[in-house]
Amino acid sequence: MTRILLIGANGQLGQELHRTLGAEGALTAVGRTELDLTQADAIRDTIRSLTPEVIVNAAAYTAVDKAEANEDVAKAVNAIAPTVMAEESQRLGATLMHVSTDYVFNGRKNTPYLETDLPDPLGIYGQTKLMGEDGIRQSCNRHIIIRTAWVYGTQGKGNFVKTMLRLGAEREELGIVVDQVGSPTWTRDLADAMTALVHHLNPQIDPQNPSMENQTPEFLGLYHYANSGVISWYDFAIAIFEEAEAIGFPLAIKRVKPIFTAEYPLPAQRPAYSSLSNRRIANATGVYPPYWRHSLRKMLAELYALRA
Repeated sequence: MTRILLIGANGQLGQELHRTLGAEGALTAVGRTELDLTQADAIRDTIRSLTPEVIVNAAAYTAVDKAEANEDVAKAVNAIAPTVMAEESQRLGATLMHVSTDYVFNGRKNTPYLETDLPDPLGIYGQTKLMGEDGIRQSCNRHIIIRTAWVYGTQGKGNFVKTMLRLGAEREELGIVVDQVGSPTWTRDLADAMTALVHHLNPQIDPQNPSMENQTPEFLGLYHYANSGVISWYDFAIAIFEEAEAIGFPLAIKRVKPIFTAEYPLPAQRPAYSSLSNRRIANATGVYPPYWRHSLRKMLAELYALRA
């Protein structure tokens, strides 16, 4: 069986990947308590002791605003750590799969970003994530980089959906930004797409005709993945409350007011438009990202069931 190392196993995406990757090989999963990603030597020691054939890095420093004041930590986790993983992957002949972000773009487009579009991050978070991408590309031949956006799931605490449910239960009115546009991503869908790419890493030879032409092709390189559809944070919040109310979540919210980014200044600048094109990953894997509202509805139903 393929030896797979999952890094960041306790995060909201990592917990979904823990579920899906087990079917693809012998899985070892490590979280923050087992591996400090600010310690390069610890990363090297872990990889060398386990000798994985596939490394999946689902860990990141994702506190966008805090990164502005904690650049050293953001750089250590988002840039240096993935580069070390890439160096060790190259030494082993392993494949590294790494998760990146829509925040590598400046948001000045008005159509979904392609893998061929040039990055231009606006803040420290996006800059350090792009540094991690570059380090991987320069250090490891066998890599897969997945850029995603607006990630949420039943696991984890700080995602937008859970925050809206909490605030919607506490307050009657909320102001939500209307001039930042993108595509939400359910961790369940993202984990399934990533696992589909891992599945293709081991070319399966037809025993009746074991020529190279009959091997399943591998899909390495850069991919974008988010749920289909383009919305604003305001649209997303409205949908969350509508779907949550229909399911039975207790809500006090009566009004959601659209506000502009300039009315709600934050330390880090965000891209105004960061929707990602899914065309390349869909063509490669046959996995077509579901429409964002369908996935939101499923996630909320699952979250509601967990409350019982």
